[in-house]
Amino acid sequence: MIDETHDPARTSWVASANGHPDFPIQNLPFGIFSPESGEARPGVAIGDAILDLGLIASLLPERAATLLGGKTLNALLALPADERIGLRRRLSELLSDERHRRTVEPALHDAASCRLHLPCAIGDYTDFYVGIHHANNIGRQFRPDNPLLPNYKYVPIGYHGRASSIRPSGEPLTRPNGQRKAPDQEAPTFGPSRRLDYELELGVWIGAGNELGQPIPIAEALSHIAGFCLLNDWSARDLQAWEYQPLGPFLAKNFHSTISPWVITPEALAPFRIPQPARAEGDPAPLPYLRNENDQATGALGLILEAAISTPTMRQDNLPPHRISHGPAANMYWTVAQIVTHHASNGCNLRPGDLLGTGTISAPDRSGFGSMTELTRGGAEPLALPNGETRGFLEDGDEIILSARAEREGYVPIGFGPCHAIVRPAPVI
Repeated sequence: MIDETHDPARTSWVASANGHPDFPIQNLPFGIFSPESGEARPGVAIGDAILDLGLIASLLPERAATLLGGKTLNALLALPADERIGLRRRLSELLSDERHRRTVEPALHDAASCRLHLPCAIGDYTDFYVGIHHANNIGRQFRPDNPLLPNYKYVPIGYHGRASSIRPSGEPLTRPNGQRKAPDQEAPTFGPSRRLDYELELGVWIGAGNELGQPIPIAEALSHIAGFCLLNDWSARDLQAWEYQPLGPFLAKNFHSTISPWVITPEALAPFRIPQPARAEGDPAPLPYLRNENDQATGALGLILEAAISTPTMRQDNLPPHRISHGPAANMYWTVAQIVTHHASNGCNLRPGDLLGTGTISAPDRSGFGSMTELTRGGAEPLALPNGETRGFLEDGDEIILSARAEREGYVPIGFGPCHAIVRPAPVI
């Protein structure tokens, strides 16, 4: 999958793309945007600009060009991988070869003046729990001697989330109301969550789907993945603790999830695929339907994930966001191919534009913890910020900023773009 589009010597006549931290010509992610005056439409991020695909449709491969008239990327993501690769190669040519500049440049928009939307009509959303360090860190708070439940190392655990409340980066979230019951209370009370948290995750966009009743073999799983994004699955820990037994997450999770709006394609990430980390000695091997040598050899992603916080006081004092988490995306017990295969193993039909979350990606040590409940041990050890403020959990006005960067010697680094949101107060009920 590595070709001339990954050449580190390739530059763009779009000057801002050269050396851009997220969107050099080696990335070329897809998204849905609208200019200052205009309807939502498909585009490609290139440096500080967005290329309006509809305006250059006549220059693109014929089948892809026919899919650029709508306000979602669902049909485009459903293209077979070879056609998606052909589209990427053509876009790279158009944006690198000076001969095309006069024709293509009028189709560029200043990204700062555009609005970004959800890239797809998300039919279904499933959140997994494949970050083993997060599972261990959370489990120790409840079961110090046995943090992982017996099924964790056999089953890619997941739950069906709420697609309707997923929002693009920048849209504020409203603190949820709900029932919460402290251990020393006789009965629950209702009101705003007091233990609002973030979760640092990757999102996986489904491309080609499968028919109901037809599983996806592990060797074919990657052909059903059309892209990746950042995902913050906001969580109300006090609501969660009261409601999650026996059926799992509900109101504590379905009130808002934030994603980065650009679809980072598997082709852009091809140079950054790395071996899946070996399982600990004594761990069971995956069951045969989840076992594939190629997937184990290249199934992880060489990404560094970060989370930062910006409080109202920090913004008022013009202080930069403070990084609170930093670690590799390879801290996943299961690969994305394994979660796709497991999801469809019972015949569940995945569809173009469905979104899968990896679950919180954390680390063995505090520097890479991917949620506030880990960083503060459930609020018992508040996080100290550089300006003297502390946080046990998130307060109104706090902003969480997630970022991801892929780096490998010999290749141009690429990023995922923005994934941030500010907490607003809960409504009065």
